[in-house]
Amino acid sequence: MNDRDWATGIDPSRASVARVYDYLLGGAHNFSADRDIARTLEAIEPQARAIAAANRAFLVRAVRFLAAEAGVRQFLDIGSGIPTQGNVHEIVRGVAPDARVVYVDRDPVAVAHSTALLDGDPNAAVVQADLTRPADILGHPTVRKMIDFGEPVGLLLVAVLHFITDEQDPRGVLAELTAPLAPGSHLAVSHGTHKQETGEAVTKVYRRAVAQGEPTLRTPEEIGAFFTGFDLLDPGLVHGPLWRPDSPGDVPDDPSRFWFLVGVGRKP
Repeated sequence: MNDRDWATGIDPSRASVARVYDYLLGGAHNFSADRDIARTLEAIEPQARAIAAANRAFLVRAVRFLAAEAGVRQFLDIGSGIPTQGNVHEIVRGVAPDARVVYVDRDPVAVAHSTALLDGDPNAAVVQADLTRPADILGHPTVRKMIDFGEPVGLLLVAVLHFITDEQDPRGVLAELTAPLAPGSHLAVSHGTHKQETGEAVTKVYRRAVAQGEPTLRTPEEIGAFFTGFDLLDPGLVHGPLWRPDSPGDVPDDPSRFWFLVGVGRKP
């Protein structure tokens, strides 16, 4: 996909959560408005890039665990964002070449890039849909074709639930998404949590400028409630770098500075 193709039909004056995240991860598919927001976030939180990278690293470790140890062979990645290194289908193919992956995002740039990346891949697809409308996701023809809900599914909600407000009922959305999942399915979540005044400052930046809305930072108890109906696996709900690190050297001196909590649960 060339530079002109990916920008077609996009309003460059409005920042996007997916494109801000792309910039923080070192990607090139973002506009000046996205970069302005990202730089403002970096001024508030100097570790913004490191936090984004650590969140992505959690996704990689969680998917690798689900594919290699839990035996999951189909994945639904909602809020998947713009493709970068360590995409879900790339991770699982190292374990199971025939594993199936469906990416879901509402950002048109993320969907366009994912579509181009997956062109000709029969076991991976992308759907443009909104997390707040779970019935649209579950009933989408591509999802129904690719995902067998009679078998375990890996449901990935990484850095996306905090963009659902309390008024939009995230627990209800999650309950609807997880209801059809077969026993042995897994749920992987990462979610922003409170970090004193920094969290409120970040929220204000998104409130002012990002099209998809501001993050709702939640307490550990509120985030833990998203795993209702699932058995939370060791090490439980922890700061991102603490979830099954590849080596002790990967754990920072103060993991709480990475102010998102993560966990993986199994449906009994």
